[in-house]
Amino acid sequence: MIVTFTANPSLDRTVALPGPLERGEVQRAVSVRQESGGKGVNVSRALVASGLESLAVLPGADSDPVLAGLRESAVPFVSLPIDEPLRTNVALTEPGGVTTKINEPGPALDENQQEALIKLLVESSRGATWVVLAGSLPPGFPTDFYATVAYRLRSSFDGAAPRIAVDSSGLPLAAALTGGAEGMPDLLKPNAEELAELATAAGFPPASGDELEADPAAAADAAAAVVRTGVGAVLATLGSKGAVLVTADGAWLATHPPVAAVSTVGAGDSALAGYLLAHGRGSAPADCLRQAVAHGAAAASLPGSTVPAVNQTTPDAVTITALRKD
Repeated sequence: MIVTFTANPSLDRTVALPGPLERGEVQRAVSVRQESGGKGVNVSRALVASGLESLAVLPGADSDPVLAGLRESAVPFVSLPIDEPLRTNVALTEPGGVTTKINEPGPALDENQQEALIKLLVESSRGATWVVLAGSLPPGFPTDFYATVAYRLRSSFDGAAPRIAVDSSGLPLAAALTGGAEGMPDLLKPNAEELAELATAAGFPPASGDELEADPAAAADAAAAVVRTGVGAVLATLGSKGAVLVTADGAWLATHPPVAAVSTVGAGDSALAGYLLAHGRGSAPADCLRQAVAHGAAAASLPGSTVPAVNQTTPDAVTITALRKD
């Protein structure tokens, strides 16, 4: 079983526009979709869609629309009851897949609620193969929350602790690498911009996310710098350029033929789900990367934050290239 943890879940509304976004003007939507979301929730949705056992752990009142959406889509979950409603995020998609996102901050949770969330996650993770810590943190959370959670998971289960994947951004992502050996993730899933920030902090020459997207070999070198800090592996998504996977033993680039992009919302989350799905099958690292890119490409071709099932992906279309690490 794969457990996902989403501290700041959301109701994701995707508004499809008939043309480019025009600031200050009135535009009529072509369609509106609504799904339960947040990075961890999206990973669980994608895993369940492919027939894998997954459990989403999150805060939320029993009547909250986010939890109602999970019930409707048959995604198993456990929740910490809170009084405030969960946030709503809005994504505006233009033809061709250009996406503008407006994310609310989410409800603030006090220290007692934060501790209760950690305990709920630990209790729910017994026997899990992976725990995915994903997304932004609600207001008031310490930036090193994910490092704390990783340490608690490992100290609670000793040698039987699940592997830990982290997919976040900004300070929470950077702080996920500050927990020492006991708190270090087994897998990081940054995009190019996030990888650039992490690699610079690890001593790699400063580079922009655009530069790393345009140069996968440089992206692999940047990811290798992060792996040398003690992270088990880095799966870095590079938009339409594919993704790189770097471990202590190798580095690979995966590319997929161009797809007709409809919405990029949730594509990175689907890529992580594809990696975990293949890992659960015992696939080699390069084939885990192959399924990750196939999942991400399929997600980008679907409307809103729709996640693909494995039978909607085309891993055979993915090209894998071994790279030399710097």
